[in-house]
Amino acid sequence: MKFRSIYGVDFSGAKLAGRNIWIARAEPHSTSRRRRVPPLRLVELACLEDLCGSAEREPALRQLVELVASSRDALWGMDFPFGFPIEVMDDGCTWLGQLRLLSGWAENAYELGLWCLERAKALGGPMHIKRTTDVEAKTPFDCYHYRIIYQAFYGMRHVLAPLSRKRQTAILPFQYARLRNAKQVVMEACPASTLKRLSIPHQNYKQPAGGPLTPIRLRTRRTILSRLAPLVAIDDRHRRVMMRNGGGDAIDAVIAAVGTHWGWTNADHRAIARHERYPREGYLYV
Repeated sequence: MKFRSIYGVDFSGAKLAGRNIWIARAEPHSTSRRRRVPPLRLVELACLEDLCGSAEREPALRQLVELVASSRDALWGMDFPFGFPIEVMDDGCTWLGQLRLLSGWAENAYELGLWCLERAKALGGPMHIKRTTDVEAKTPFDCYHYRIIYQAFYGMRHVLAPLSRKRQTAILPFQYARLRNAKQVVMEACPASTLKRLSIPHQNYKQPAGGPLTPIRLRTRRTILSRLAPLVAIDDRHRRVMMRNGGGDAIDAVIAAVGTHWGWTNADHRAIARHERYPREGYLYV
């Protein structure tokens, strides 16, 4: 497939999720034989609250689903776990089975994380089990860690579950069979893992408390933008947005787009689709 738009989504499962979710849209850059240009050009960068008109989680996530479903020739990279390790699920549980579990879950996201911990504990090994792809991509946490469980829960329940029922959407690596007729493709991204893969600093650039950036965060962000320059063209207006956004969500959205484009282009899709674990618990395209 050839894509006209590459999206990166820095996701949040917070009550005011729309305020923390940022979406970057890049387009493939026209190439020139005379000069080298980055493969992508950043064309849009926005907070979901501004696009939706609400920061509340449920309306914001509904808007995100609509944005994905209405896009065409689009590749989406979303920064939340698309599945749980098969060890904490019932034997033989498929990915769609995981979505059904979350859709019918009567308690909150935190309780789901405790449930996963108890299941891991009953196995007699580590309580925090990472998926195979998490180990390979060196993600900071497992997908039911208390820092991640809200993203995984609401991302799978309110975004992936409705998108999985749309025939023109292919969520990878679970729905490779849909690629032939898909109008949009959705993949799992991880900005931190992308920065690690590119040997770019992946710490000390976020400042959720706001205010003027501390010197170390200022230096780190400048380094990140400099190192991203060969991969995505960013104009001065978007650069200012990325530098002024305290939590680093705007930067992470752009990194997610870059990592998703790289992941799609370089992945061995046949091997991923045939893997014994990826189609059941997910794969990070970073």
